[in-house]
Amino acid sequence: MQEVYEFLKKCGTYYLATVEGDQPRVRPFGTVDIFEGKLYIQTGKIKDVSKQLQANPKAELCAFMDGKWLRVSGKLIRDDRVEAKKHMLDQYPQLQSMYSAEDDNTEVLYFEDATATFSSFTEAPRVIKF
Repeated sequence: MQEVYEFLKKCGTYYLATVEGDQPRVRPFGTVDIFEGKLYIQTGKIKDVSKQLQANPKAELCAFMDGKWLRVSGKLIRDDRVEAKKHMLDQYPQLQSMYSAEDDNTEVLYFEDATATFSSFTEAPRVIKF
């Protein structure tokens, strides 16, 4: 999982896919954190992505860098603990003008039953489960 985190952190931007009914939805994301041995992302509860994940927690993200790409699929589970939110926001101080660990909007989610696949055009895919 550490390798997944480091790849996403170095990329800076990854793309998260969710579903809304039968329509896929993809958007750029940039937050990633490891807290208590789990890989987390962050968003706002008022956003459509949050509503989509609460209706169907299955999601996949994809990132590309230096000729290699990473896909992570699994369920994204909401963690409403202030400690988890604070840990994420401490990693991204620029978000603290929009989000707070104590507000009702900040949402952090961790991957459950995740499968990460590292791929490239020149190497066989490598899979990590966490």
